Amino acid sequence: QVQLVESGGGLVQAGGSLGLSCAASGSIFSINAMGWYRQAPAKQRELVATITRGGSTNYADSVKGRFTISRDKNTVYLQMNSLRPEDTAVYYCNAVPVNPWVNTYWGQGTQVTVSS
Repeated sequence: QVQLVESGGGLVQAGGSLGLSCAASGSIFSINAMGWYRQAPAKQRELVATITRGGSTNYADSVKGRFTISRDKNTVYLQMNSLRPEDTAVYYCNAVPVNPWVNTYWGQGTQVTVSS
């Protein structure tokens, strides 16, 4: 089992920056990729960025050049710059197990609100 705890959300003005972190505990050796997803009101959850165990990254087109995902041992970070009101959402951390038969782990989510 893996537990994920996110922190760092909050309220920021458009154009500002926020950093999120997600600490994994438990069977962290079983984790392959980690990532961030977000869900805005009345919308589906969408991918923001992912990072593999080897450090390869992938970003949604809407955040490329503004957001940076990084990983240090059992913690994954998301640095968000040049924030826009449309970035407002609940941000969720996830961890994909090495074993494909094990479900992906999710954090509880942290609210990010960008005011115009």
